[in-house]
Amino acid sequence: MVQKFKEHVAAAMPFLNGKKLLLACSGGLDSVVLAHLCKALKFDFALAHCNFSLRGTESDGDEDFVRELASTFEIDVYVKQFDTEQYAEEQRLSVQMAARELRYKWFDELLQSKRYDYVLTAHHADDSLETFLINLSRGTGIEGLSGIPQVNGNVVRPLLPFSRNEIIEYAKSESIQWREDSSNASVKYLRNKIRHEIVPGIKELNPTFLQNFQHTQHHLRQINDLVNNHLNELKSKLFQQRKDKVQIKIAELQKLQPLDAYLYGLFNGYGFSEWSDVKDLLAAESGKQVFSKTHRLIKDRQSLILAKIERKESEAFEIHSDKAIDELPIKISLEDVETFEKQGQNVVFLDKEKLNFPLVLRNWKKGDYFYPFGMKGKKKLSKFFKDEKMDLISKEKQWLLCSGDDIVWIVGRRADERFKVDGSTMKILKITQFP
Repeated sequence: MVQKFKEHVAAAMPFLNGKKLLLACSGGLDSVVLAHLCKALKFDFALAHCNFSLRGTESDGDEDFVRELASTFEIDVYVKQFDTEQYAEEQRLSVQMAARELRYKWFDELLQSKRYDYVLTAHHADDSLETFLINLSRGTGIEGLSGIPQVNGNVVRPLLPFSRNEIIEYAKSESIQWREDSSNASVKYLRNKIRHEIVPGIKELNPTFLQNFQHTQHHLRQINDLVNNHLNELKSKLFQQRKDKVQIKIAELQKLQPLDAYLYGLFNGYGFSEWSDVKDLLAAESGKQVFSKTHRLIKDRQSLILAKIERKESEAFEIHSDKAIDELPIKISLEDVETFEKQGQNVVFLDKEKLNFPLVLRNWKKGDYFYPFGMKGKKKLSKFFKDEKMDLISKEKQWLLCSGDDIVWIVGRRADERFKVDGSTMKILKITQFP
């Protein structure tokens, strides 16, 4: 197996050679065998062990075993104890999902703080089959059927071509010791039920099933790559980046057939799952939104706007005439000047004596109005934004410079008539917004 492992690494992941590697080691069969194989290939690696505190003394025994293994190999070992059940309760997750989040978050911290290049995990071919069946039972797209990726960012899985039987036979032939996790025998977990009750029956019907499955999954991954390449080309044409948001023309989306499949492929990576709502958005009124945990899609006239969700309260900042302007969300300057020049979108000239300091820079809110420069009468900001054809995100990010409750300047767009320089002005204040 060492030779086969060496050949696999050379062909599929030569980038591991000469790198600092962190091997996730539970103390179980798979991760211990991976540690022995990495030792045989003389990799520069350390062990990382998560004690999830779920099995009492048994968990502590696993920790002691991994520490002893590292000592035998004369390599570094990192151990972290977690209160997994408490974290699961706080985050409203299953214990299994909580353990996964805690594990990978800690691995990322170790990569950064200890300057490791990659994390190695011991997932193998049977794990990939079990994941396939789990995803199939829950309903999934082609990506969910493509199996566990060999490389996912800085996480690498060198044992994926190897079966559980191969790993067991190698461990026995080399007299390798490992720890048995008693929870793996329980069929109350879906993965264990599939492992102990479903997969053995399939293998009994067809002894070469696992090998055939690996070939099938290889083809599925290739098809998935083709699909992703096509979708990425589409995104480069349809997704127009506009600062911190993406604009997609609805008419171009509606040309795609089958539309449901394209909507899934284009937006699934942003966490959306209510596909009927996403489709309905194409014909909805402007301002309608669909949310995922991380993003939102907004109908805006003839386009969809895709943007990250930014969870923040409305902010306000005071600006004093005699103090330096620091820590503002935008860059502006205040300057007393003697002469009045032509103002533009990014420069305004104001009658300083009409202003009440400190000025306030804030977000807009419902009911705001101003007196547009050069016009008579007031205008609601909502109507001004509509006339300017501003989308919802641009409205939310629009800053207002105010004197008391009065809007002085819709920053970067329009000044207020009430604070303009006129024949009676004695002091002129120039305010400039910089990119």
